[in-house]
Amino acid sequence: MMDVLVGLFLIAGAGFVMIAAIGIVRLPDLLTRMHASTKAGTLGALLVLVGLGLHEGSSEVISKVVATSLFLLLTAPIAAHMIGRAHARVMQKLKDKDRT
Repeated sequence: MMDVLVGLFLIAGAGFVMIAAIGIVRLPDLLTRMHASTKAGTLGALLVLVGLGLHEGSSEVISKVVATSLFLLLTAPIAAHMIGRAHARVMQKLKDKDRT
């Protein structure tokens, strides 16, 4: 039963990572690509990590999975925010440059 649960987590995680990759390729602009990669990619990576933690089951692996998950949850939104902010600043400078 545990193998089935682990397999479901891994397949779901791989599916979300694939959705993120398709979103990066197919979506039209930077902000929507960034949204797809951040949301779906993070969820996919977390599901794969949960599957790994359930499969191994040792306290050492679970502690590393928890630490990696927390790091991912803390850094992905901040990185996406900074990329979006840099994009907005560049676009504003280009608009100001075109006006003059």
